[in-house]
Amino acid sequence: MDLNKLQTIFTIGETVAVEFKRCGNGIESDTYETVCSFLNRFGGDVFLGVLDDGTVVGVSEKAAADMVKNFIKTVSNPTVFSPTIYLVPEIIKYDNKRTIIHVHIPPSAEVHSYKKVIYDRIDDADVKVTATGTIAQMYIRKQNIFTEKKIYPYARMEDLRLDLLPQIRVMAQNHAGGQHPWTAMSDEELLKSAGLYGRDIATGEEGYNLAAIMLLGKDDVILNVAPAYVTDALVRKVNVDRYDDREVVKTNLIESYKLLIEFGRKNLPDKFFLEDTVNKSLRNTIVREMVSNTLMHREFTSSYTAKFVIEKNRMYVENANRASREGIITVNNLEPNPKNPIIAAFFRNIGYADQLGSGVRNLFKYSKFYSGKEPEFAEGDVFRIVVPLDEAYSYDFGQDNEVKIATKEEKTATKDGEIATIGVKNATKEAIIETKKELTKEEIQILRLIEEDPFVKQKMLHEKTGISLGTIKRILPRLQGKGVLVREGGKRFGKWIIKEIKQE
Repeated sequence: MDLNKLQTIFTIGETVAVEFKRCGNGIESDTYETVCSFLNRFGGDVFLGVLDDGTVVGVSEKAAADMVKNFIKTVSNPTVFSPTIYLVPEIIKYDNKRTIIHVHIPPSAEVHSYKKVIYDRIDDADVKVTATGTIAQMYIRKQNIFTEKKIYPYARMEDLRLDLLPQIRVMAQNHAGGQHPWTAMSDEELLKSAGLYGRDIATGEEGYNLAAIMLLGKDDVILNVAPAYVTDALVRKVNVDRYDDREVVKTNLIESYKLLIEFGRKNLPDKFFLEDTVNKSLRNTIVREMVSNTLMHREFTSSYTAKFVIEKNRMYVENANRASREGIITVNNLEPNPKNPIIAAFFRNIGYADQLGSGVRNLFKYSKFYSGKEPEFAEGDVFRIVVPLDEAYSYDFGQDNEVKIATKEEKTATKDGEIATIGVKNATKEAIIETKKELTKEEIQILRLIEEDPFVKQKMLHEKTGISLGTIKRILPRLQGKGVLVREGGKRFGKWIIKEIKQE
């Protein structure tokens, strides 16, 4: 690993996939706890000889080789690590005086324990896992099992809402432009064609699967197979501790979709917007993407309550998830990963969803027109989509002022081709930055403090803003990715530079 990459890692700090250990007197137990948690999550990198704040202190150069041998011996010992893992630490000469040890831990297909304790990685912490339900979810995630395929051999056609199939045929036909194979099929043929009836070749069981029950099951049947299944829809604009309006949705996914769409329509403004020359409902488009995502991509075996919440300044959906990674999803790093491919395909056939990944792109596109800001997608054991709300914003009304720099003394709006400079050249301490990069309030707070003191540390940003240290560690790389912020120099003596922003 080259020094530039190391310095970048040390600058960003500890994350869900990066851990620093001092290891002054050798490798201690907490290092192996981190290795265990990385194996059980998405993998990661451990750096020995580095303080929690990213300061490199190094390990003894003479002891480094023995530390590596002891590490390999420990992770290969079946009485300590179960199952064992083979890892090869790398000794790195950081500079003339300091040596560090880097251990890359790949994600494992198994659930590991260290000294008979299972650890998981939550944000930048290693957490003991003791609850049987959580451990079961870890095994599901590791084995890459699509739980929607679970066969219920005693489920019958009469357990399903067959009265929904005529309208499903019409929806599929309309979505396909007039012709769809389902229109000529019997009910049984349609269910088999949609993958809702099958045979488990491992066990020989044959019958309707969980996808069939969740999509079309009668309410009592759904309660039987997924007793914790529910979507709690809430409006919290006035009574934020409780709710102003509420709908508890426990029915099949086809009707849940309709109920949640109607809930969003009832509680959100439908702003005027022309796409080309066609009047398009931004509200309906955004709500559709949020609702379809939370219904078809959730992990139905989890007891976590899914939510659709509308607040004054934002709305969000969240649901249990079988995560393949953790962190913020953007259009640039999007890697579509089907959680329930049978349910997703059914939704696409009837027009409830489009191709995989299109929901993210649509929300990034239309959220800007609806509120002037970008949404946020957070991938983890709980998947969350947050869409900012601003009832006073209208794209058609204010689109000439997309790039601004406002100070106490003046307001300057840039037009095509001009450059708005933020930072060391002509920004003031009171600068409020609103750009086409769509900065959040938290990002603006951090930029203000960096503007005052380019050498400010993450801990000081946390103390002055009240924003959690973990959030700050995510915001700084995000600002760098937006091209607003760059780091010059290393962790200890480097500084932040706020860059020029050009209108795109």
